[in-house]
Amino acid sequence: MKFIIDHIFIVSIVVLSGGALLWPALQPRGKRASSLQVTQLINRGKTVLVDVRTAEEFALGHLRDAKNIPLADLSSRIAELDKAKSKTVIVVCQTGARADKAIKILEGAGFTDVFSLDGGQTAWQAAGLPIAK
Repeated sequence: MKFIIDHIFIVSIVVLSGGALLWPALQPRGKRASSLQVTQLINRGKTVLVDVRTAEEFALGHLRDAKNIPLADLSSRIAELDKAKSKTVIVVCQTGARADKAIKILEGAGFTDVFSLDGGQTAWQAAGLPIAK
């Protein structure tokens, strides 16, 4: 106890830096699936891929059979996905950040089986998996 009191500045720095490291892990995120898990889900069928990147990003390369609905348009175009409510929906973006926002929108619209590609298109390409152009 005397050590903590004598070195309160150092102890507070350690506690704050530890908290800063844990903060991202404690943030609520949607369900994520690795590239391998997404591949398995696609191979099983009954899967819909939704790419929430911009049309320009989508044109540079995307997962095969992915439907491009930019995140900014997702709320207004969600009716296009109504037939997919009984299927597994996999949301893809460049790194995974936009996909988490899209999952919240889809779950709010009644979709129950929704995943985001962990690491997004970047992780998919880094794994050497095929893309369509």
